[in-house]
Amino acid sequence: MIAGTAFGTIAVLSTASGEAITDLQLSASKQTESSFACKPLAMTPEIRKRHFEELEPALQKLKKSARELADGYEFEFPADEKTFQLLTEWAMRERLCCPFFEISLRFERDGGPLWLRLTGREGVKGFIKAEGAAWVK
Repeated sequence: MIAGTAFGTIAVLSTASGEAITDLQLSASKQTESSFACKPLAMTPEIRKRHFEELEPALQKLKKSARELADGYEFEFPADEKTFQLLTEWAMRERLCCPFFEISLRFERDGGPLWLRLTGREGVKGFIKAEGAAWVK
């Protein structure tokens, strides 16, 4: 059976017991959890240099505040186009290096700030606090 959603069409399969399972659930169940280790060689030397020596320092200067969460941190930034572009570039590279992060960007309504949220499984918050001390202070 095929079901439609606001975002497109998804396949719905039935198990032997008649329980419905979507193709999204199947692909999620097939994914394995990444190891809790950075992969700095996932980036080319040029991209790594830009990521750590240009993007991170620029974003740390733009950061307005940091908020501690139960499973990570959230960082406040100005909600302008240039900052958003820097953050999206940083996030795309960071997920290569640290695939154990859950990374999200969020604009607050009514012209509010832009938030970068870094969370993940147990241990991620401590990792951010230790390795990203400049980010959390």
